[in-house]
Amino acid sequence: MATLTTEERIALAKYRIERAKTTLIEAVDNAGFGHWNLVANRLYYAVFHALNALIAIDGDAVKTHKGLISLIGLHYVNSGVIKTEDNKLIMRLFRMRQTADYDVYCDWNKEDVSPLIEKVKLLLDKIENISNQKIDNLS
Repeated sequence: MATLTTEERIALAKYRIERAKTTLIEAVDNAGFGHWNLVANRLYYAVFHALNALIAIDGDAVKTHKGLISLIGLHYVNSGVIKTEDNKLIMRLFRMRQTADYDVYCDWNKEDVSPLIEKVKLLLDKIENISNQKIDNLS
C-alpha cells in the first residue's frame, strides 16, 4: 500500500466506506429473513470494510483479520480515537463471525444479533467521521 498516491489512498478509503454501508444494508435485509448467522457475518464485514478505510488512508495494509484488529488497536484504540466500548463491539462481532462461519453447532438468534444492528450503524458513522477528518487533513 505504500506505493499508492495520496489521491489513490483517499479513493480507496471512500470506496471502503461505501462498501461498509452496502454491507450493512445486506445485514439489515437478511435480518428481515431471520438469517441471523448471515446477519452476524455481514455486520462484522461492514465494520471490517470501514476499518480498512482508516488503514488505507494511513497507507498501511494488513493480510489478516487479526492483523487489522491489532493495527486498529495500536493506532486508534490506544490513542482514544476509537473508544474502548467500540473496540469491544468490534471484537464481539469478530468472534460472532468466526463462530457463525466455522462452528458447526452455531446458530445465532434474533436476541443475540438484532440489537447489534443499531450499534454497528453508530460505529460506522463514527468511523466515517474519523475517515473524513483524516481525508480533510490530507487534502
